[in-house]
Amino acid sequence: MRLLLDECVAQRLKRELAQHRVRTVTEAGWSGVKDSLLLAAAQRQFDVLVTVDRSFRYQHDVRGFDIAIVVLEARSNRIEDLRPLMPRLLGVLSQLRPGRVLHLRAE
Repeated sequence: MRLLLDECVAQRLKRELAQHRVRTVTEAGWSGVKDSLLLAAAQRQFDVLVTVDRSFRYQHDVRGFDIAIVVLEARSNRIEDLRPLMPRLLGVLSQLRPGRVLHLRAE
């Protein structure tokens, strides 16, 4: 699966997702690009955008986009706080559908 890590996600999270093709927004050359333009560009190259922006669902209507969004909700965006969500993320990737937003909350 092709995953794009948003700018606000710790880049070291790539290591936790090594069995997939993962790039960061910075690596893709889209640093500073507004979310709506980012989604339009990303949907052509990626299956999933991973972000920690909890308000993403409320700020953007993603139903028309051919990409799924996963919002990781942890205490912070530090790798130590996000790492416990990785088993759940890996478990749901095959079930994600384009145009949908899924929130994964730390327990």
